[in-house]
Amino acid sequence: MLATVDAPQLGLRANWRQFTLLVVVNAFVGAMVGLARTVLPLLARKEFGVATAAATLAFLVAFGITKALTNLAAGHLADRFGRKRVLVAGWLAALPVAPLIIWAPAWGWVVVANVFLGLNQGLAWSMTVNMKIDLAGPERRGLALGLNEAAGYGAVAVTAVVTGWIAASYGPRPWPFAMGIGIAILGLLLSAGPVRETHHHVHEEARRHHGPLAVPLSFRETFITTTVRDRSLSAVCQAGLVNNLNDALVWGLVPLFLAAHGLSVGRIGVVAAVYPGSWGLGQLATGAWSDRVGRKPLIVAGLWLQSLGIAGLAAFVGYGAWIGCALAMGIGTALVYPTLLAAIGDRVHPAARASAMGVYRLWRDLGYAIGGLLVGVVADAIDAKGAIVVVAAITAASGVVVALRMQEAGRSSLQSVPPGADHVGHGTPANAGPDGSAHSEPRGRPR
Repeated sequence: MLATVDAPQLGLRANWRQFTLLVVVNAFVGAMVGLARTVLPLLARKEFGVATAAATLAFLVAFGITKALTNLAAGHLADRFGRKRVLVAGWLAALPVAPLIIWAPAWGWVVVANVFLGLNQGLAWSMTVNMKIDLAGPERRGLALGLNEAAGYGAVAVTAVVTGWIAASYGPRPWPFAMGIGIAILGLLLSAGPVRETHHHVHEEARRHHGPLAVPLSFRETFITTTVRDRSLSAVCQAGLVNNLNDALVWGLVPLFLAAHGLSVGRIGVVAAVYPGSWGLGQLATGAWSDRVGRKPLIVAGLWLQSLGIAGLAAFVGYGAWIGCALAMGIGTALVYPTLLAAIGDRVHPAARASAMGVYRLWRDLGYAIGGLLVGVVADAIDAKGAIVVVAAITAASGVVVALRMQEAGRSSLQSVPPGADHVGHGTPANAGPDGSAHSEPRGRPR
């Protein structure tokens, strides 16, 4: 008699061991990027004599383009080869990052190191997001993503302040980056060892909650729908791009701006850490909060709070004031970051979710490249304060776009269609609104 195989269980309680392990893995992913938050912009000026803001921010452009394109590929690769294999590949890409920075004879080597960092972040962070969504199921998606992002950005904050302290005492190289070698090895060992594949959970969620995808879509259709055709998904994509555009400002230009105002490397590290620290801790609450009150209010409020914090950097002078601005920016980002990810998951069928998430993360992380270029050009043409004001205005405008275009969770053409619904175009219900989603009740309690 054939033995029966139990169906995968969905939910945080049923999968708490694997979920906790993935939280730890994502903390290591965040720690890798945290190595670069405080020291790299200062390293460009002090050790390599890079004179212009545009040249200094080349590392961010390289990181952003690589991470964005890797995000786009990661979803397809995960569907084809499995989440775990892609996660392991991400950690293999992390291995050269710290050695390249430590022994770099020229600034170009640091830029190349950030290409590898972009590969690591695009593959590894994408998979921790997708794997947690797989395990959690639809009911507690916001909480799951809040925990994931809190672990990652909490680690960013810790490593940012630690590397700042080390650099203040021992110089910008090699010691601030030495821990990166151990982080990469530990992340690889955990991912290749005890982390388990979650692809079966995707099929189980589809069976229980969605049924088959109404009309299977090509990657091209998924890309177009996520980027343009669905008004809500396109609003989410532009908000993600702007969020990381202003993060590029904080990462690449703000340390130079603060140094020009006489702040020590240690104090710059504190300001650089308050931002991702409040961002990370805040997500412990904001993800679950969005499960209850809906995604849109938190996204709009978060973008506008970010804008105020960014503008405050230019408006106020003083260590305490800048810490307050970093705190406002971090809380605003905590409202936005996990909520945008959950909004994608709300509107997309599990079978298309990894690909749609990859499209969203492509646009989101292109914000690093676009931000690096924009901030560098404006800072060189005007000054750092002018670049800060421009980014604050763009962030406020992004909140207006979300307020006008986004609707709470309905059904897009990347969702399943209720039995008996008529079809228009690519599996879209005939009663769809202008964004391609069927009219549904506003999001309140999780469904």
